[in-house]
Amino acid sequence: MLPGQKRIQSSFGYKNHISIDVEYGFIRRYQVTDASVHDSQVLGALLDVQNQGEEVWIDSAYPSESIEWILQILQFLSHINERAYRNHPLTAKHKEDNRERSQVRGKVEHVFGHWVNEMGGKLMHSIGKQSVKATIGVNNLVYNFKRYAFWDNKNPKAVG
Repeated sequence: MLPGQKRIQSSFGYKNHISIDVEYGFIRRYQVTDASVHDSQVLGALLDVQNQGEEVWIDSAYPSESIEWILQILQFLSHINERAYRNHPLTAKHKEDNRERSQVRGKVEHVFGHWVNEMGGKLMHSIGKQSVKATIGVNNLVYNFKRYAFWDNKNPKAVG
């Protein structure tokens, strides 16, 4: 069998890259790509200059001078986690900074946790990239409706 095959039937992986509103947890932007696409390749599509916040909280997959430069030009304040390298472990200060950043950044993981626990998981039974994109788009929309209902029930004046 070839890699990516299960019982002679090929399977393909896709990623749902998202940008959320930190305060309310709504998905503001998303991009669907093949699983082989590195997260940093879609960062530009996820940045939202109309978002009221000027801070960007992203994980250690993104650090590069070019990304820092782009964020600076767009006037975003970068909060990229520090990365350890071989023979260069993180300092205690970097670990503490990463821990603080991860508390905000971890809110994105709640979206995917909700998908798994409340919306039937991440496995899609779709054929073709367009079908998968549509399914992921609908799931993102359903997630936002659920977030809206949550905030509307919690505090009707906060969302409306």
